[in-house]
Amino acid sequence: MPLAIELPLKGTGQLSSQMGAGMKKKKKGFLHELIHNRVLFLMLLPTLLFFLVNSYFPMVGVYYAFTQFDFNSGLFDAPFVGLKNFEFLWKSGTLVKLTLNTIGYNLAFILLGNVLAIVCAILLSELRVKWFKKLTQSIMFLPYFVSFVILSVIVYNVFNYDNGFLNTLLAQFGAGPVDVYNKPVVWIFLIILFYLWKNLGYSMVIYLAAITGISDEYYEAAKIDGAHIFQRIWYITVPMLKSTFVVLLLFSLGSIMKGQFDLFYQLIGNNGVLYNTTDILDTYVFRSLKVTFDIGMATSAGLYQSLFGFILIMTVNYIIRRINDDYALF
Repeated sequence: MPLAIELPLKGTGQLSSQMGAGMKKKKKGFLHELIHNRVLFLMLLPTLLFFLVNSYFPMVGVYYAFTQFDFNSGLFDAPFVGLKNFEFLWKSGTLVKLTLNTIGYNLAFILLGNVLAIVCAILLSELRVKWFKKLTQSIMFLPYFVSFVILSVIVYNVFNYDNGFLNTLLAQFGAGPVDVYNKPVVWIFLIILFYLWKNLGYSMVIYLAAITGISDEYYEAAKIDGAHIFQRIWYITVPMLKSTFVVLLLFSLGSIMKGQFDLFYQLIGNNGVLYNTTDILDTYVFRSLKVTFDIGMATSAGLYQSLFGFILIMTVNYIIRRINDDYALF
């Protein structure tokens, strides 16, 4: 009996000593972690400096969103006006227009881009001729490397009123010229079309890589059960791509208020006729700084853009986490 009692006591002593050692390990703070993993922290230092210099230090400029900036008064002597800049943007209707344009275009980019990328990736994955598959993938991926400057030159030479390709072709058939640069509604479809043309190949490669990672055993089992190709795609490939789609969707929603500045600026430029349907927050901020030199108004629009995007991504991530925690970013 004494021996039977003594053994648990020894085990308990060992357990308590292990717990005590674990508690001691937990008490080690950040300084110990910094010394122990100094090489890893040193490798992380360039990234930290990059974000500090380019993302966090410039946040001091948020102050100008609440001032009426004047170049003659200096950086910190501008009169404080509170929320008047935001009030002007709201009452003039500019903020609503910019928000609707930015969100509308980005939703079209995200939804159409991902759906077409999935369709193209599935079609490519089903091709059995390897050389044709690689050639098609390369041709679709090639526009991604075309700069927006070159794209703007191509678009201008196609839709130029005087001697563009479109009006030249219409003249050959006896039709009158079309002034595309004076038709705001047309550019809604043109901008979406050129964005998809340029970025479809890149998104398709991501989904194609996800399809490649699907085990062949699923498809072999489906073939044995008599499933045809469309059933295999619908019941195996598409569900397997759901996690990739959700992650890409969340990443895209994180920048839904930023828009594609290069695309809009290079295609539209300073054509005021098209601003009602093509002006987004990024182009408005740039134009306020370059043309009107209104730093207060530009900073107000930029601050609104950042806050709105932050709230949106947090809300969407919360909803997805409630539905399926595995798909949430954090």
